[in-house]
Amino acid sequence: MDPTSSGALPQRHFFTVDLEEYFQVVALSGVVPRRDWERWPSRAELQTDRLLTVLDQYDVRATFFTVGWLAERAPDLIRRIRDEGHEIASHSWWHQPIGALTPEEFREDVRRSRGLLEDVTGCRVYGYRAPSFSVIPGREWAFDVLLEEGYAYDSSIFPIRRPDYGYPGAPRVPYRIERRAGSLVELPMTTLRVGPLRLPAAGGGYLRHLPYQLVERAFHQCVRQREPGMFYIHPWEIDPDQPRVPVSWV
Repeated sequence: MDPTSSGALPQRHFFTVDLEEYFQVVALSGVVPRRDWERWPSRAELQTDRLLTVLDQYDVRATFFTVGWLAERAPDLIRRIRDEGHEIASHSWWHQPIGALTPEEFREDVRRSRGLLEDVTGCRVYGYRAPSFSVIPGREWAFDVLLEEGYAYDSSIFPIRRPDYGYPGAPRVPYRIERRAGSLVELPMTTLRVGPLRLPAAGGGYLRHLPYQLVERAFHQCVRQREPGMFYIHPWEIDPDQPRVPVSWV
């Protein structure tokens, strides 16, 4: 949208970062188990430095959904992100999908993550994003746990239909989830509407594997509808020199 044509301000969008190490990707868990994480060289600080430089260049402020395990080992990095004006939110402690946890294990995970991030930054942590967007139909109990543990918003819903994640019936725009434990703001991932279809277009793996024009078109659609879009990236996606994990081509 051209703001000069109507006098309106340009549509604002959400730029978010899933701050995790390259070896913590859920798809690699069978090759790099949690017990071996300490053996892999950390790349998070180098990658995040690059990203922070670009964000500063364009005067963009982001939300960094941060894995607690990483924050415990790199507190100075987390404080630098805070000092540069970005928001710190939780991306769990162990980067495990919710489906791998019991409700009590999930509670302990999000409590531990939030507590550590608040101790490191001295700021309240309001937001949460589940690894692999693993809040799906049947796991709505996670919203109650988040509310009970002091979170104010969630960004785990991807309103698409996929075999491993997705919440196809969810709204495409920010909304409130009313639960017995209270009211939680949900900030869903961006999709492109093509007729009856919703195509994933929020960044991350879709930015790597799908044509860039799909993401661009989705955000133009958000602008036309005057709705905020949600974009995300992992710092390891801008690090071509990271160690290669021994996995199949697929």
